[in-house]
Amino acid sequence: MSVIGLIGSGNIGSAIARLAVSAGHQVVLSNRRGPDTLADLVAELGPNARAATPAEAAAAGDIVVVTIPLHAYKTVPVEALRGKVVIDTNNYYPQRDGQIQELDDENTTVSELLQAHLPESRVVKGFNNIYAGHLGELARPSGDPERSVLAVAGDDEKAKAAVAELLDSIGYDAHDAGPLAEGWRYQAGTPAYSVFFETVPTSFDDMGPGRQVIAALLDERLKAAQRRRDL
Repeated sequence: MSVIGLIGSGNIGSAIARLAVSAGHQVVLSNRRGPDTLADLVAELGPNARAATPAEAAAAGDIVVVTIPLHAYKTVPVEALRGKVVIDTNNYYPQRDGQIQELDDENTTVSELLQAHLPESRVVKGFNNIYAGHLGELARPSGDPERSVLAVAGDDEKAKAAVAELLDSIGYDAHDAGPLAEGWRYQAGTPAYSVFFETVPTSFDDMGPGRQVIAALLDERLKAAQRRRDL
């Protein structure tokens, strides 16, 4: 089993940590406020979890999940992540992150920004188009007919394989969406972004039930994505 480092331990980070611990992995959690603020979550997760600083979580993880607001991506420690597989869960929300010109101009994508910040890491985009509640709700063991797929994109095939192995252990099949440059196909606002919702949510307080997503459905949604420059 692996050690999963988490830079950010909010809704998605906590959901990943719960699934990882249930699958037998160890997790090292971190956030910007300090290890003491994660005491309750660590106590809930049990002996396979501990809290640390972001740099310590990065150093400890065999795979490291970056799950912080996009505007803070340059705070992700570079040295501790050299050579490592990094899963990027980020989405671009201008109302939260401010305007990022390279994304507005569609000259790059969210995960390519993180890859540029971490030039010696191997970034894989994942977990960005599933609601935290659905992530726990929809996990199924290998071979279960109700198992769902999660999209992954990355430029390193071995890194994507490592992420696929992690996904398999926590209850999902990986669906290869191509290189990082294709990650825009399941970013916020695309058909694949909301693919796990039974109905369009009316608020963050009422997301409703999630639904199984099979490869054919996800692939259909990925192919339906359009960029503004193509309209």
